[in-house]
Amino acid sequence: MTLVHGWGRYPVYESEVCAPSSSDEVPALAKASTDFVARGAGRSYGDAAIGTVRTISTRALDRVRSFDPATGRIVADAGVLLADLIRTFLPQGFFPKVVPGTRFVTIGAAIAADIHGKNHHRAGGFGDHVESLLLATVDGGVLRASREENSDVFWATIGGMGLTGIILEATLCFQRVETGWIRQKTIVGSDLAATMAVFEANSAATYSVAWIDGLARGAKLGRSLIYLGEHAKRGELDNKAANRLFPEIGHPRLSIPFTLPNFVLNPISVAAFNEAYFRMGARKAGSRIVVGADPYFFPLDGIGEWNRIYGRRGFVQHQCVIPDKTAASALSDMLDLITRRGDASFLAVLKKLGPAQGLLSFPLEGYTLALDFAVKPGLFPFLDALDKIVVKAGGRLYLAKDSRQSRATFEAGYPALERFRQVRRALDPSGRISSRLSQRLGL
Repeated sequence: MTLVHGWGRYPVYESEVCAPSSSDEVPALAKASTDFVARGAGRSYGDAAIGTVRTISTRALDRVRSFDPATGRIVADAGVLLADLIRTFLPQGFFPKVVPGTRFVTIGAAIAADIHGKNHHRAGGFGDHVESLLLATVDGGVLRASREENSDVFWATIGGMGLTGIILEATLCFQRVETGWIRQKTIVGSDLAATMAVFEANSAATYSVAWIDGLARGAKLGRSLIYLGEHAKRGELDNKAANRLFPEIGHPRLSIPFTLPNFVLNPISVAAFNEAYFRMGARKAGSRIVVGADPYFFPLDGIGEWNRIYGRRGFVQHQCVIPDKTAASALSDMLDLITRRGDASFLAVLKKLGPAQGLLSFPLEGYTLALDFAVKPGLFPFLDALDKIVVKAGGRLYLAKDSRQSRATFEAGYPALERFRQVRRALDPSGRISSRLSQRLGL
């Protein structure tokens, strides 16, 4: 048995870990296993990719089967990292249509979580750009699913957290880009209302994301730096950038060598960081700059093992989405509760989302707020209070980031849950696919 945890390093469970060396081995392994779930690179934050008895790693399923430069269509194994696809195909002028905040996720996990990015309001989620997939089922078979073939299985697998089977392979499409640079504009939101107004006024922007100062109070509650982005064309680059159309997608520039003591992140240190970060960003407001795709989309990937910052107990991320009509009030109540607690994270992100198609996909039309909190006494009752605001507002929590929400909170937020359960029962009547998350939430 092996101790296994997600990126948040909380919770930690024992699990048998199996690592098939090729896709050919997976169907028989699925047929012979009970209480198992697939696992990619371990970047889901909580307990979604930990089997209640066995965890099956897909990292060795790492072949790119084909690429069509005429269409941008890629056929790749589930264990291929998004980072490797970007490193290979961006210099050829192709980039994923949707990327999350880290490139170190596998294709299978990106589908299972239906990951979203800074452009969900325009481009939808990762699953919207998957044409088809191959799924190893518990009976030892391999099933092909798409919008036209086994569509019920397809939409249950998109965002289904690995509970319909083990994804073996996927066909997806990349977009053409002229360069590897992003034209970025920074706008200051003086408070939450101003920040949301910026999002609404710039709904045509391809990419938009805001960093929120989670400790700003009173008239400054919700003050933010909003970053708008567009893929830069050749003619929009200065001479220096034009000489390097596709800047390198590198490895982490530095790494956290050990788990930091719990006292490092405290209200004083976080407040100092937030103030310095806001002032630095505000000085650049209004100007348009060109930044590489790597720092724009994946800023934290430049720091290896950054999850160690939160101490030996680990951390949890609370990411919710609130519908448009209730977002202003609910987000204000949440931020007020957070500032009064005085222990906010320096990683607080607000984005605009559109609708989603997967039965358990997280997005809906509204705003998503993501905050990281170090695990410490008193945290979970506080998060329960945040959950109540989310549920009352008609929102929900992101399963790929969750490690502690209640079954009641989960069921209140996912109206297509019973349809998902029906598809899952048809594929796995005995419930042999079982993660710690599915066990906790009664999936």
